[in-house]
Amino acid sequence: MKKIFKYNLYRAALMLFLVLLTGTIGYHFIEGFSWIDSLYMTMITITTVGFGEVQPLSLNGKIFTIILIMFSILVYAYSFTILSEFILEGHFFKNLNRRRMRKKIAQLRNHVILIGLGKHGKEAYKNLKQNEKTVVVLEKDHSKIEALEDKLDYYLEGDATRDELLIDAGIKNAAVLISTLPEDADNLFIILSARQLNPDIRIITLAADENTERKLKLAGANHVVMTYRIGGEYMASLVTSPELINFLRLLSVENPEHDHLIEKISVKELPDEYKNKTLKDLDLRRKTGVTVIGFITPEGKYIINPPAETVLTDGASIIVLGQPEQIEALNRLFHIARN
Repeated sequence: MKKIFKYNLYRAALMLFLVLLTGTIGYHFIEGFSWIDSLYMTMITITTVGFGEVQPLSLNGKIFTIILIMFSILVYAYSFTILSEFILEGHFFKNLNRRRMRKKIAQLRNHVILIGLGKHGKEAYKNLKQNEKTVVVLEKDHSKIEALEDKLDYYLEGDATRDELLIDAGIKNAAVLISTLPEDADNLFIILSARQLNPDIRIITLAADENTERKLKLAGANHVVMTYRIGGEYMASLVTSPELINFLRLLSVENPEHDHLIEKISVKELPDEYKNKTLKDLDLRRKTGVTVIGFITPEGKYIINPPAETVLTDGASIIVLGQPEQIEALNRLFHIARN
């Protein structure tokens, strides 16, 4: 529809140009007017402003003027129809909304770009919003955006394989990109573009074919989630470890009855009183109520159930289990905002 409108708009502009050109040439050769006077005469004729003629017209000039006015009326009618259709069908307001959305997105920093609103994309968006993440959604299917438009804070409609759309989504300032498109080739193309536009961005992608997993990682994906493994491993776990699965489900933010959270707390710069202290010295369990279940070194090494002698340093992260108010108390203790 958009391409058809552009085509019709260009055709209307071309028709108007041809009317101007025809009128200018006609007055020049029929009445002997100069080129400037011929253009002036054409303009006052087709716009019907009522200004006086450059000089009295001959019979042929009058006939030519009548024909010129008739053609200009037809061009005006056609152009008015196109513009009316443009406004009535919402193209004008859609373009206005798109420009406003791009301006809003340009102000974002460290946000998440989510590509695709299929079943996996919807679940990812729901989880990200529950964790209070800023998400920019890219989707080329208008019906999918329309179905969730009232729930989407930031979104752009279009093909995410185009670099221009990724740039409009703030790829250079984003922290994470999640691609959930069903075609591995599309995900691969997006990863290559995203990694080139922002070498530091963290990229997570879906993959349907296990043969493409290695290619996606070579292209720049940090994490590749195989769709066939998600359901299969979960169903098998319900047989082999049903109690463990139920326990983990209780910790999920999707559980409406959950009162505990597992959360990563990143510490870029510790307060002086906590620098180079061990987990034992910090005694976070007594001070805040949280339980430290994991530790991530500044170099990115993961330590499960870290020993009490583990030293918390700038740039490290801890993974804690606790109630929401306990996690907030930990953030206040370290003088940081909730991650």
